[in-house]
Amino acid sequence: MSPPFSLAATSTVTRGVLLMILAILLFTGMDATAKGLIERYPAPQVVWARFAGQLLIVVLFLNIRAPALLRTRHPWLHMARSAFQLGATGLFFLSLPHVGLAEATALTDINPVLITLGAALFLGERLGPRRIAGVLAALIGALVILRPGLGVFSPWALLPLGAAVCYTGNALLTRHLGAREPVWTSILHASIFGTLVSAVALPFVWVPISGSDLLLFALVGCLGTGAQLCIIRSFSMTEAVIVAPFAYLGIVFATFWGAVLYDQWPDRWTVIGALVIVVAGLYVWHRETKAARTA
Repeated sequence: MSPPFSLAATSTVTRGVLLMILAILLFTGMDATAKGLIERYPAPQVVWARFAGQLLIVVLFLNIRAPALLRTRHPWLHMARSAFQLGATGLFFLSLPHVGLAEATALTDINPVLITLGAALFLGERLGPRRIAGVLAALIGALVILRPGLGVFSPWALLPLGAAVCYTGNALLTRHLGAREPVWTSILHASIFGTLVSAVALPFVWVPISGSDLLLFALVGCLGTGAQLCIIRSFSMTEAVIVAPFAYLGIVFATFWGAVLYDQWPDRWTVIGALVIVVAGLYVWHRETKAARTA
């Protein structure tokens, strides 16, 4: 017997939210690893490794199924989505030598506001007052974190802001494609596009990779692949305006990675802002699951 509609809807919302949280955790882990590599290697080389690693993993996993899954009825949408993904990754990685990990993540995490507005404008998703309140509360939390360090607003800060715009385009196109095609189709197209385009810069910037760093380059590819799988599934099963606020958890995770890996400990404003973000995300999740039960 199939589950009642309300329970099925609640389960879908919960799975979508959990997948988004896992995606953000993996993305910030990838960014933290990339930050260490970019201290020793050019950012374009690290960007290429991220997409080339993803392509290798996906092809090995899919094996003979890869050519069939590469076929699509929406080639231009996939190309646009892939370009947005490459732009988000490239701009963010380029900012890391100049902007702190937590600060760059906070600037990039204006994307839930952009996703919520874009989903309402382009995808026809409902933009109710509670969803707006949750997004704005999370945005306030991000601003609280940025408040003591106004020096982050330098020309280099435009890079993570540009990454936020690209991430928004990627998320909206992911949601638009939705369940029309297998998740692996999107992963394959993004992997091939990112690998080929980023490879153009390699002859001009390549630095030989030391043996001790090979594992870190592989880790960037693995974390990026896992994050992409989770985020595509999240946006495919749940409305963008529901899961978008949980992207703010990236600030919390990035602060954690910065403290553990680079001894960059958060101040009290970061802690306060992080708490606001968590509460806002839980509020949105609670309201949506409650609405699903009473639908």
